[in-house]
Amino acid sequence: MSTEAAALPLNEMVDLAPEIYRQRLVVEGLVTEPITAAQIEDYLSRLSGVLDMVTLIRPVTHQSDKYGWAGWIHWETSGAHFYGWDVPRLFFSVDIYTCKAFSAAEAVAFTRDYFNATRIEYREF
Repeated sequence: MSTEAAALPLNEMVDLAPEIYRQRLVVEGLVTEPITAAQIEDYLSRLSGVLDMVTLIRPVTHQSDKYGWAGWIHWETSGAHFYGWDVPRLFFSVDIYTCKAFSAAEAVAFTRDYFNATRIEYREF
C-alpha cells in the first residue's frame, strides 16, 4: 500500500487504468442443498454462454475439506470464481471480472435460477 493510498477513505479507489474497461459483479446466495463440483463446472460453462464470453479452458474445481467447493473459469476477457460453502451454512459466492461488457441482470437471474437460490444478493462495481 502506498502512502497516498493510506490517506484515502477506505471505500474510495483511484482508477489507475481508465483506458482499460473492467466490469465486476459479485453474486451471493443461499441454497437448500450442497453444491457439487459437477454443478459448479456446468454453471460456469453455461454462464460463459449467458454472458457471451469466450472460454479458454474448461472450469477447474477443488474441494476444501473444511468448507466446500471452489471453481474457476478462464475467459478470453478475464474470468469468474465460484465458492460454495457447506458449513457453517449452505451459501455460494460468485465473483465475475471481465474486460468486456456483460448484462449484470442476466448474470444474476441465471445464477438465481440455476441454483434455485432461496435468497440472492449482488453488487456491481
